Amino acid sequence: MPSLLASLQKHDLGHLRIVAGLWGLELDSDAAAEELSASILDPELVAELIESLPPEARAALDALIARNGRLPWAEFARRFGEVREMGAAKRDREQPHLHPVSPAEVLFYRALLGRAFFDTPGGPQEYAYIPEDLFIVIHRGEKTKKDSVLSVVNLEPPGRPATPAERGLEILAGDHLLDDAVTLLAALRMGITPSAMTLPLDVVLDFLKAVDLIKDDAPQPEPVRRFLEAPCAEAMKLLFEAWQSSETFNELRQLPGLVFEGEWSNQPLPARRFLLDLLKAIPKDKWWSLPSFVRAVKEKYADYQRPAGDYDSWFIKRESDGVYLRGFACWDEVDGALVKYFISGVLHWLGRVDLSMPKGAKEPTAFRLATPDDRVSHPETGKIAIASSGRISIPRLAPRAVRYQVARFCEWDEPKADEYRYSITAASLARAKAQRLKVEQLLSLLAKHSAGIPPVLVKALNRWEVNGTEARVESQVVLRVSRPEVLAGLRKSKAARFLGESLGPTAVIVKAGAVPNVMAALAELGLLVEDRSEEAAKRMG
Repeated sequence: MPSLLASLQKHDLGHLRIVAGLWGLELDSDAAAEELSASILDPELVAELIESLPPEARAALDALIARNGRLPWAEFARRFGEVREMGAAKRDREQPHLHPVSPAEVLFYRALLGRAFFDTPGGPQEYAYIPEDLFIVIHRGEKTKKDSVLSVVNLEPPGRPATPAERGLEILAGDHLLDDAVTLLAALRMGITPSAMTLPLDVVLDFLKAVDLIKDDAPQPEPVRRFLEAPCAEAMKLLFEAWQSSETFNELRQLPGLVFEGEWSNQPLPARRFLLDLLKAIPKDKWWSLPSFVRAVKEKYADYQRPAGDYDSWFIKRESDGVYLRGFACWDEVDGALVKYFISGVLHWLGRVDLSMPKGAKEPTAFRLATPDDRVSHPETGKIAIASSGRISIPRLAPRAVRYQVARFCEWDEPKADEYRYSITAASLARAKAQRLKVEQLLSLLAKHSAGIPPVLVKALNRWEVNGTEARVESQVVLRVSRPEVLAGLRKSKAARFLGESLGPTAVIVKAGAVPNVMAALAELGLLVEDRSEEAAKRMG
């Protein structure tokens, strides 16, 4: 940050005289800036002036001190007002130092506030700042006082403890993210879309990409094997650490109910690290108010994800009505929603946060930082249940690697409670065979991780391995006529190519989609047809 002298040298003599007067100093114009800087940097004088500040101006100074002496100008001005721009003549006429319109002006005319562009990783950004040497004096003088500004800097956690009214049903963190990871990895290997998952599919996909289990939308066999065979706690730790440092996992773009348009981009990693740092101040094992935490972020760190406080260049709209959410007025629907999602969504799924909500509430209102090992450490010893019909039930606490392999041999049924259900069919076995999976692998898995395989199912599987599909159930459209002569005439007509296998002298299969063609040909033969096919029933509605 610039020094006090560098900050003062930007202003004319009239401005320096105003500053000197507010500090109770007399100014020699021959070396005004140097003289004023040296006089102001007296620790006792600094302490005296700070004590005389109005409460609102003191709060503005505290905010700067809390952020090591500087804040993005957009954020500072939004909280503490602007400094009016005026030339020397207007300034001397209106005397803004005697009639300030904002806390910012109070600090500005006392040289406690400067305004300048600083280099940042995202490019030059305008900041409000306390001159560096003056900040050091303030720091040394204030930190020894019991009521020091700095005594609360980075020590008091944002928000407050949860009230009894904000607590109720407790939703403990767990490792259901691992269950969904198994489901999605198996589905991707099979080329299908899973129908039932605990978490949003796209979110689980982002987690798997962050930990490098998926590249170019394809699971990586060896990393997947290691991940599935790792103990639950270790697998969750891998996900957490990969997410923590990921530049591609974008929590903002995952927010439900929002649509993102245009070529703009945000930086999820710095925002994630900032929120994680804020959460470190929350006492462990203590229920904390989620609404108060969000409010504290809005009041003190509103621009945590916005470079230069820009609330207009991101094209985000509500999905429900198409209204664009631009400007700081929409902070709660975008930036505030992200803070809630970060805690009650992502960190909860990662096993790091417990949630609580009162009866009748639609979303969590309290959270508690959890110890991961207490939430995700359990043995995977569940046993598979197998019916002679080929129905398979796998409990959630069965080994993840086993469910991943068995699922690839089966059709998927809807899960029930903490149980995944599958069915072995000829079609599922054919699909598994195309992936170079063998029936003997399935039998080995089932034998090792179940109480036993019904002998009739073992026989059916081995028979399929040798003979393939020996029976087939199909839906077909059948044309029935009253006399063999009618069918013979139809086979001589132009509709013959739409007829399939004969089922007798008066019945024949009609090829898919050809019913209208056959009906037209029969009409030309002078016959009207009664259509009882499923397609006709659907048309009649």
